[in-house]
Amino acid sequence: MSLAELVSGFTALAPPAQALVATTFTWGATSLGAAAVFVYRKASRKVMDASLGMAAGIMTAASYWSLLAPSVTMARAQGLPSWLPGVVGFLAGGVFLWCLDRILPHLHPGLPPSMAEGPRTRWKRSVLLVLAITLHNIPEGIAIGIAFGAALGQGPAALMAAVALTVGIAIQDFPEGLAVSAPLRREGMHPGKAFLYGSLSGLMEPVGGVLGAFAVMTVSGILPWALGFAAGAMLFVVVEELIPETQRCPNSHLATFGFMAGFAVMMMLDVGLG
Repeated sequence: MSLAELVSGFTALAPPAQALVATTFTWGATSLGAAAVFVYRKASRKVMDASLGMAAGIMTAASYWSLLAPSVTMARAQGLPSWLPGVVGFLAGGVFLWCLDRILPHLHPGLPPSMAEGPRTRWKRSVLLVLAITLHNIPEGIAIGIAFGAALGQGPAALMAAVALTVGIAIQDFPEGLAVSAPLRREGMHPGKAFLYGSLSGLMEPVGGVLGAFAVMTVSGILPWALGFAAGAMLFVVVEELIPETQRCPNSHLATFGFMAGFAVMMMLDVGLG
């Protein structure tokens, strides 16, 4: 099958199916990052810190270029105050992630088990690491699903914007898979099992993607609000978790430049393709 036939077949799919394909691709990027444990027992700390900063930059740029800016445009087209859906949705998305952060036990990579967040539990460190990255991936999957739902009937530019968002999130998903599997491998876990845990951390992206696409297709007029919601959820993760981690890492300046590079890459993808 030629590339043109693949593209034609993809564009003919319904938004939930497009979101499923896209988030399966980003899940594959997470799994590919986790697979690095088969080659490296110990990942470079500089690479990890730069990648963490890049992930934060990509998510920040995507929150505006792919989500908030279209929300303002769509609100204006619906005759609503241009700021209202974006602001309300943005705050709701932050509260949603805050609630998940409070009820879901998790442990961020590089921290000792004593610094696990959420309810106290006897779950293994490996499970808590998976849950930490899963928290990152929930809003990413929802954002992709909403973007493909928003593209329905809006022409090629809107679809390409959703594709750009998918590519950007896939780029930053690669180090997230490695962030789970590398510490486990370093502690002596079998490479296959460490890979499995890293891959599982991205499993919620396809779920969130399909649910996001169905939501904006099912509820009329929800789209600008949903775009703001996805942006708020993503930026909550950036400010609550990613940026603090980049500034307490040994290579904070490298992580900051990674942030700037990630922001630039996502802006280029979104503006250039969308």
